[in-house]
This record gives sequence, structure tokens and C-alpha cells, in this order.
Amino acid sequence: MQRYFIPPEQMTESEAVVTGDDAHHIANVMRARIGDSIIVSDGASREALAAISDIGKNRVVASIAEMLPMSAEPAIRVTIAQSLPKGDKMETIIQKGTEIGAVRFIPFISERTVVQYDAKKESKRLERWAKIAKEAAEQAHRNRVPAVESPLKWNELLQSVGKADAAFFCYEKEAGTMLKQELRRAIASRGGTEGMNVLLIVGPEGGFSEREASEAEAVGCVPVLLGARILRTETAGMVGLTCMLYEAGEMGG
Repeated sequence: MQRYFIPPEQMTESEAVVTGDDAHHIANVMRARIGDSIIVSDGASREALAAISDIGKNRVVASIAEMLPMSAEPAIRVTIAQSLPKGDKMETIIQKGTEIGAVRFIPFISERTVVQYDAKKESKRLERWAKIAKEAAEQAHRNRVPAVESPLKWNELLQSVGKADAAFFCYEKEAGTMLKQELRRAIASRGGTEGMNVLLIVGPEGGFSEREASEAEAVGCVPVLLGARILRTETAGMVGLTCMLYEAGEMGG
């Protein structure tokens, strides 16, 4: 069944209004008819099964038949901070990370970031990334759409580390412990995963410099390994996210 995220103000106890591209999708792509069922979510606290009652040019109205439980979100909240990669890799990271269960994405610029960041193009790029996150969340039957933040500088990212219950950064030169071991320690120390906020920082194609690694550790980030193999930057975040959700029992672990 098709799922659509709408602004909270477009959803009442009895009715939901879908507009814009989603209304077009319902009417012209899905060719829905009066009486057809859809799932609508305000992306915050309400999700419902609804029956289409009116189809207009850019507006679809649905009568709410049943409120649904908000049970598709993981108890452990993982944010992926990703150094801006080349090409359209960030789109893949957002899409697949959303499907797996990330709650937020923070692009950042580090010492070895290859791409040239263009602030003038930021608005259009953020709009594109947000759309990808929304569509992936709908496809994966998420209850919420992950946030995609504006790109940060390295020092700005480090300032946000203290807001997380645990922060890890992938560092292949570190002869340290695996991510799952450090996560287990963090969960045990906190006493559970419910509402736990975890930050996973992934470097660029060339990895982190030794200076950046030292700065990350100085603010409380723990260097971790994801295995004996070197992963591409667009792969590392997805592997790390999956490992954490599995260890937290969100994937049958």
C-alpha cells in the first residue's frame, strides 16, 4: 500500500490532505480512485489508514479510517555524519541509510574532502537530498523522514559531538576495537538503547588525517574498525549503521 508523508497541519483526526507531487502521484501515476486506501503520516506522531474521498488536480483528500501504531522506528537513533563524497554518492548514502534506519544525515567538509563545496548550490542540493530521504522513507515504511542537515565544517561537526550519547569515527589506521564492541560498552554504560543517540562519522575517499583523528578523540569520539577490509566511503556508513542496529536488537540480533 502506498504511503505518503504530509505536513502535520494537513492531517486532522478525520481527514488528510495530500498536495503537490504526491497528489499528482496518487492521481496520475497510481491512477487511484475514490475509495482506494492509502497510508498517511505527519512524520512526527500520527500515522493512519485512509480512504480517498476526493481527487483534484493538485489535491487529494482522504478520510481517516484507522490510526496506526508508530512502530517502524528503531529505539537507538543513529546519525550518519558523512564527509562529502564525489559525484552522486551522497544521494546513495541518504537513500540506503534511510531504508536501513538512520534518523539524520550530516554532510561535512574535512581535510581530504575532494569535492568543491559550492554554497550557492546548497539550497537546491538540500532540496534534492530531502526528497530522496522522503521517498526512501515512504518505500521503507518508515514512520518519520530522516533529517538532512546543511553541510558543516570539520570544527563545527566536532562541536556537536557532545550532544550524542556515543560518538564513533571510522578510522582504518587505528589498531583498535571493532564498532560492535564499542557500541556494546556504550549501551551497557547507558543501561539500554531506548532513545539513545549515536553519531557515526565517516571520512572522505582519502580517509581522515592524523590531525583530524586526534581532534576527534579529544572531543570524545571513539575510533572504530568495521572489519579487516577497507570499505569505500559510500559503503562504510551503511555497514556501520547496519552493525549498530543489529547489535541493538533492531534486526533480530
